Amino acid sequence: MDFDLVIVGLGPVGAVAANLAGQRGLKVLALDKQTEIYDKPRAFGLDHEIMRILGNIGVAGDIARHVMPYRTSEYHTSGSRVLKRIVAASPPLPLGWEANYVFSQPALEAALRKKALSLPSVRIELGTQAVATSPIPDGQQLTLRNAQGAERRVSARYVLACDGGSSTLRSMLGLDMEDLLFDEPWLVVDIMVEPHALDSLPQTNIQYCETARPCTYIVGPGRHRRWEFMINEGEAPEALAQPGAVEKLLARWLAPQDYRFWRSAAYRFHALVLRQWRRDQVFFLGDAAHMTPPFMAQGMCQGVRDAANLVWKLDMLIKGLAAPELLDSYQEERLPHVRHTTLVTKELGRVICERDPAKAAERDERMLADMKAHPEPTVRQSLIPGLSGGFIAAPDLACAQGELFPQPFVHDAQGKAGLLDEFTGASFRLAVAHDIDLSALRPAVEDWRQATSLPLALVRLVNGMQSESPCEACDFQERDGVLQRWMAGHGCRIALVRPDHYVFGACVASEQAVALLDDLRHRLASGSSHPQPGEPTAQARKQAEIPPE
Repeated sequence: MDFDLVIVGLGPVGAVAANLAGQRGLKVLALDKQTEIYDKPRAFGLDHEIMRILGNIGVAGDIARHVMPYRTSEYHTSGSRVLKRIVAASPPLPLGWEANYVFSQPALEAALRKKALSLPSVRIELGTQAVATSPIPDGQQLTLRNAQGAERRVSARYVLACDGGSSTLRSMLGLDMEDLLFDEPWLVVDIMVEPHALDSLPQTNIQYCETARPCTYIVGPGRHRRWEFMINEGEAPEALAQPGAVEKLLARWLAPQDYRFWRSAAYRFHALVLRQWRRDQVFFLGDAAHMTPPFMAQGMCQGVRDAANLVWKLDMLIKGLAAPELLDSYQEERLPHVRHTTLVTKELGRVICERDPAKAAERDERMLADMKAHPEPTVRQSLIPGLSGGFIAAPDLACAQGELFPQPFVHDAQGKAGLLDEFTGASFRLAVAHDIDLSALRPAVEDWRQATSLPLALVRLVNGMQSESPCEACDFQERDGVLQRWMAGHGCRIALVRPDHYVFGACVASEQAVALLDDLRHRLASGSSHPQPGEPTAQARKQAEIPPE
């Protein structure tokens, strides 16, 4: 094979996949049909799980000046009455990063590409597109065409289609998407506000749930502000996107001299999910697999999760460390997660997009009454699910399967401080409370390492770096008690964690942890999956509807 992976599309999702694969030493060819990074903002929000992945890649510091914590979102009706508030989780931060951010996509893409180019096993070709793909023994053969029209063929064990909502590879293979019945035309406007006008604008994000024209206002990093306007029936999107028309839309907030126009673009906000995320050795990620309306800022996040979920599994298959069936868990895990998040987003969109005055009045009274009865705001992170099934521990062996594992700020035995991932890497991890006797676990950990040839980081929380049996390489003291509280909340003392930071399973005692390690080893060899107790299968979840809020 010429390559382990060919990644088609080098937007944020493809670039994250290239970095994750390159860090694992996989031989990667990453393609993009464009020769330059698109210099206008598109995706605008990311959350703490995505920042954690960017931190693992090593670009979080590079983009620091291009990101800003996401402000509270308020839902306003006519007369500026507040219908709903959505806030970020309060400190201490469960993953070590702010819960949500706004960011500049061109800067993020540039940082990701620069980092990928620094990895010796990653090759990037711009101005190149895949025009055909077909299965061959143990892989795929692709026909590539460069900007001059010259064609050549390459082979790869796997192809990652990260080529966007109009995916050429998806069309080539004739794959269809499930329509979750949300299709609305919107205009997105980005401006840079002049310093003198910044204080005149709202300091929070606002969803204007007004029947005349629903719209959204978002505070971006620095002087960047975004508005999203619903396009009314009979309006021509191209005409509404012209600077003169945009000036009229923004007149409610700013005069023309108060800002510098950056861009405007008309979109149809869709809710679509691919029914089949894999064909032979071709996998679909990001917008090529799903399209989510922007009302929860989860569009790009969904794609980055796809990459983080899939790449470590491909790495294990390519290196002969797991059974091929492990790859079945990609769709089994990601499709229910994406579908749930998209349906929740769709329901938020329905709140915003209501155009019928009578129905809007009913909505207002219902939501105002709900706010009066339950004045506490909705925490944005509570709307994002964990894994409902897939490659997680058997229900009778553990708890907390499929949850995101916390990332505390810690000090090691030498006093070095940092986030836990900086010490362990994104590997399998076994985290234990301070009172767990390691003598029963160390032999099982060593047996697991030898039998699987896989790294397994052992993490023990300690109090004041004091322990009856010190383990300098694995002892860490938390600063804020994030992991300690998480364990207490789940009634566990030990957690076995996957490379993508999802919990394989958690338990109380050492002998249960040994059984978990055995189960993990067996499951890697067989690739089998377990649903969570009481959870429907992925197929059943595909048919489920999320009730309106």
